[in-house]
Amino acid sequence: MGALSGIRVIDVGLLVQGPQAGQTLVDLGAEVIKVELPLMGDMARWIPISMEDLRTPYFEACNRGKRSITVDLRVPKGTEIFRKLVDSADVLLANFKPGTLEDWGLGYEELSRSNPGLIYAMGSTFGPEGEGSQREGADLAGQAAGGLISTTGNDGEPPTPVGATIADHIGSMNMTVGILAALFARQSSGKGQRIDVSLLGGQIYAQASEYTSFLMTGKVPGRSNAGHPLLPMAYGILETANGHIALVGVLPDKRKAFYDAVGVPELIDDERFAPIIFTTEIRKSLFELLAPWFKKKTTEEWGQILDAMEVRYAPVNDYEQAANDNLVLQNNYLVDLEDSSGNIRRVVGSPIKMSGTPPEISAEAPQLGQHTEEILLELGYNWEDISELRETSAI
Repeated sequence: MGALSGIRVIDVGLLVQGPQAGQTLVDLGAEVIKVELPLMGDMARWIPISMEDLRTPYFEACNRGKRSITVDLRVPKGTEIFRKLVDSADVLLANFKPGTLEDWGLGYEELSRSNPGLIYAMGSTFGPEGEGSQREGADLAGQAAGGLISTTGNDGEPPTPVGATIADHIGSMNMTVGILAALFARQSSGKGQRIDVSLLGGQIYAQASEYTSFLMTGKVPGRSNAGHPLLPMAYGILETANGHIALVGVLPDKRKAFYDAVGVPELIDDERFAPIIFTTEIRKSLFELLAPWFKKKTTEEWGQILDAMEVRYAPVNDYEQAANDNLVLQNNYLVDLEDSSGNIRRVVGSPIKMSGTPPEISAEAPQLGQHTEEILLELGYNWEDISELRETSAI
């Protein structure tokens, strides 16, 4: 049994922010019922790998182990089904534009009257309050509005988005944390509550150190320049003979051994590099001196050298390299599972390890409406009811 065994979640999320929160709850043992629009479903189903390969990684990644029911929330019979689902649930999560569920008569005030223990978790792009909060958006808007894009990349280059939907993923984690906290609070209060998270808020919080620096000094941090604008030590990326390696800071007591190993022992006496913390300009000068030496050895060779000195580093892996990394596989960050067709799939595992109630990973996401009849029968509908609901396009 998982940590959240016995918890029922109704997931009307779209794309990543809401659905990945639901995915985390599934992995932790909750039952998650995904409610989708008939025929269309979650728009993530319509983002294929390519026009030749119609598999949908965005949907598969965020919906494994859920049950899918199709319900049209815009029609009365669909609303009736949805209310019954919510009355049976502990959690409702969604990430529509603010006010959408309220417009359908499905806001927190309405739904909590019949289910006072309901935890109603809403995700948005820009937050629930303020001018412009009603605008639609997605991950890139969160990255842009929160300032992340302005710091990524090199001086003189255009603003650079992160190469993953990081605002969505952080937003989903914040939603999950809010849900778990509300479940805990309900144990003593007996009452549910509304939770609001946003991509913008998540981006501000994820850059708490950088924003705190700005609030303290009034100075806007610069670009990352293959490092970090607020960590101007030996912290950044260097090219090797067969790839790249990330130096995660060389502490003062390790500098002499580091310079000796690299082949530049004279740098220990260079006054430019004597301070504990370098300026950004000095870090740039240091990396220019280190660059030709790091190109003489492979990433693996440098790894052995840095390991011997206990200097923090990591190889710069692409996805193929990471997917075959012993640390990834031994920790089950990627796992091989058998799907319903008997095929073995490698899927993303849980980043959370628990000794007593370990996460359980499912191999595949549901087909659109795969469990519609099953769930309706559980809610008390009969086959005649289900036929009528299909005829009226409520499901």
